[in-house]
Parts: sequence; structure tokens; C-alpha cells
Amino acid sequence: MTEILLANPRGFCAGVDRAIDIVEQLIEAHGAPLYVRREIVHNREVVEGLRARGVVFVEGLDEIPNGALAVFSAHGVSPTVQREARERNLRIVDATCPLVSKVHFEALRFAKDGYFVLLVGHRNHDEVEGTLGHVPGGIALVEDVAQALAVPVPDPQRVAVVTQTTLSLDDTVAILAALRERFPALREPARSDICYATQNRQVAVKALAAEVGVVVVVGSENSSNSQRLRECAEQIGAAAYLVDCTEQLLAEWFVGHARIGVTAGASSPETLVARIIERIRELVGDAVVVDFGEREPAITFAPPKELALLQTSAGA
Repeated sequence: MTEILLANPRGFCAGVDRAIDIVEQLIEAHGAPLYVRREIVHNREVVEGLRARGVVFVEGLDEIPNGALAVFSAHGVSPTVQREARERNLRIVDATCPLVSKVHFEALRFAKDGYFVLLVGHRNHDEVEGTLGHVPGGIALVEDVAQALAVPVPDPQRVAVVTQTTLSLDDTVAILAALRERFPALREPARSDICYATQNRQVAVKALAAEVGVVVVVGSENSSNSQRLRECAEQIGAAAYLVDCTEQLLAEWFVGHARIGVTAGASSPETLVARIIERIRELVGDAVVVDFGEREPAITFAPPKELALLQTSAGA
């Protein structure tokens, strides 16, 4: 009989839970339409489910009527976007993950202290765009070791580094090592910027991949943390596939594998994981699902203060 090993921890993190809860509470209190700048989290099922309830996802604030109620996604925005929202008199609820806000604060603090900031991350990711916008002219993006060795800085003695929260631990270690060697006086945050959920899920999927021949990662293509989980599994030697619907699963992936691993990115709902597992069982025949690894302690982030104010006004 085939075993399906279900990774722990997996799925929603505290920042994603918080962001989705913010949108759901606003829809319930104020009704549709509710505007959200960019995808609230990078998961197709979550986005489509909210869209069906009247959430309108937009690329730019110019798509939102003046004075409307709107939400900033979990990935954060730049001060320029915040200023535009004020100019358009939008009623904003900021769903930025507190761990992303932490990176913004670090970048601003380093810049205020006279340091040129290097941001380790992926170009064009929503989170990276927001962080870069906090220190215009005083920050540069570093995507790999080669760029770490070549990026120009005004003063090699006054350089600091922050990172995107959803990066690969292994890749980031190599990039930071290159930066430390090049800039011995490099300033760094007191604690890693890579979020707890990203770290825990990568550690878990590596352990999982060592026990199975194939790993299915439940997550969308534009989810950075889900992509990193797939890469982690491949690095250990397992075949790994990223899916966000049951139709993407292929029976041929599982031929010859007595043990199949399943995990989920931090923006993937458990309901989708359950459907993926059920479809795998249909494809392989008899299969038993076994929990693998330790569950994550419950972590919650406080809602933004503007959410309570809007709920009060809705009930008035």
C-alpha cells in the first residue's frame, strides 16, 4: 500500500491568516465591492474565492474610485503608494505582514544611520517592490552571489543588508556569506529576516524529501515560498511538483513510488491540501495518509488598528 506522508508544518502562516481574515471581516461588515491592491496572498484558490464574494483585485490605485475602502496586501507597499492612497482619500486597511513591516523598519533605520542598504530578494516580487520603495536612492537589489560580488556601493565601510522574508535559506546563506567577505563591516539585522514559517516549512520539506521519492507542493506559481519548497525537495533528491489544483496532478508522477510526500506553501489553504491528497489517492489506488513531522505552535498577529475603527463605523 502507498503511503502519503503529510508534512508538518505546512500551509497558512500567521501573516496569511491575518491578511485573509482582514478581507473577510471587511466584506462582512461593509459588503462589496472591496478593493485590494494586488493579490492579498499569492494563492489562486484564495484569490478566486474572495473574488467570488465581491473583492476586486487591482494592480494600481488608479483603478479604485476616490474615497473607496481598500486593502494593501500582505506583501506590503512603498511610501509612494501610501501617499497616493491618501491623495485619493481612500479608506485604507493595511494587511502588510508584520514580518514584512519589520524589514521596512530595518531598511529605514539603516539608511537613517548613514548606511547604503542591500536587499537580498527576487526582482519584481510584490514584497521586494515595497521594500525598495522605502529607501529610494539608498538601496540596491541583490538576487544571487554574482550580484553580491559586483553590486556597486558608495562606501564599502557603510553597507547594511536586509532580505525578502520568503527566500531559500540555503541560497540566502551563500549570498550573505559573499557579502560578509566583501564587506567586513557589513551591518545586519539582529535576527534573520526570513520569516519563521518559511524557515520551518523548508526544514520540514527537506526531512520529508529524504524519506520519499516524490514530493507534491501545494501552492501557486507566483508564490515565492512555495517555489522555494519545491526547490528544497529537489535539492535533497526527490522529484518535486508545484500544483494549485487537482487537475494538474499526473498519475505518471507516482509510478514506482511507495511513499509520496505532500506539503503546502504558507499561502495555501488546508481545504486545497485535502483535495490534492484525495486526488492522489484516486490516482495511486490504496493509500494511507501519515502525518510527518511536528506541528507548528500557534502564532497570531494582532489586526491593524484601522480595522477596528472601520468595524465600529460600520456598526454605528
